[in-house]
Amino acid sequence: MFNKLQQKWLAIKLITRMDKPIGTYLLLWPTYWALWIASDGWPNLHLLMVFSLGVFIMRSAGCVINDIADIAVDGQVERTKNRPLISGLMTKEQAFNLFGVFIGCALGLVMTLSWPTIYLSVVALVLAASYPFMKRYTQFPQVVLGAAFSWGMVMAFAEIMGEIPLVAWLLFAANLLWTIAYDTMYAMVDREDDLKIGVKSTAILFGEHDKRIIGFLQLTVLGLLFTVGELLAFGWPYQLSLLICAGLFSYQQLLISSRERDRCFQAFLHNHWVGMIVFIGIFIEYL
Repeated sequence: MFNKLQQKWLAIKLITRMDKPIGTYLLLWPTYWALWIASDGWPNLHLLMVFSLGVFIMRSAGCVINDIADIAVDGQVERTKNRPLISGLMTKEQAFNLFGVFIGCALGLVMTLSWPTIYLSVVALVLAASYPFMKRYTQFPQVVLGAAFSWGMVMAFAEIMGEIPLVAWLLFAANLLWTIAYDTMYAMVDREDDLKIGVKSTAILFGEHDKRIIGFLQLTVLGLLFTVGELLAFGWPYQLSLLICAGLFSYQQLLISSRERDRCFQAFLHNHWVGMIVFIGIFIEYL
């Protein structure tokens, strides 16, 4: 009995990537950017808990539906060949049930918010559920992922301010482009496998121009975030955070320069620090 429970917990941990929290960080930091700016630096405890738990739950749900969508191809990719649905640690039916549990929990959280935010949450659900299937139909699945990872920011502004101001859309655009940049690095890890099995990605689309396009996206992200700072009259702490991020982006360019799998993956993971540094700059501005 204990062994079965232990095995079930292991399957849940692996399919939700609890042992690999980078996705949660990359979703959480931008959400905090929006929460702090929309609330002038003082988000109430209820909203902080709802959006923090919502990030964890929706990221977990996204991982589950991603593995369901990729069940036919994960076994052919080196990085994913031991995932629970491939190894038999979890069945497809169990995965669907787990996805339903997460969506139910997310619904319970969002029902504590205002009706406009509840309506916006439907878009978040559609984006999260559809992203894993986009790599079959479009060369731009990273754009859908970027929208999914950024929609919580729109919801935060709508909930706190009762509107979605220009600053919210600038943050949305910055985070969407940043997501495309770092997820292209991630896709560069699997590019050879993806080409063999017919999966699409921006890493394949960009081809030999991948590093330059990623660099352009990173510069655009910095420009959008700088514009946000100007509109909000932020001072040197925020500007310093962007300068540090420029250095971090430069380091990521060095990591991906050889297009080696391990270094591209390292560059992807490194983006956690970018999100955190921007948040620190915003946090200090409101002290």
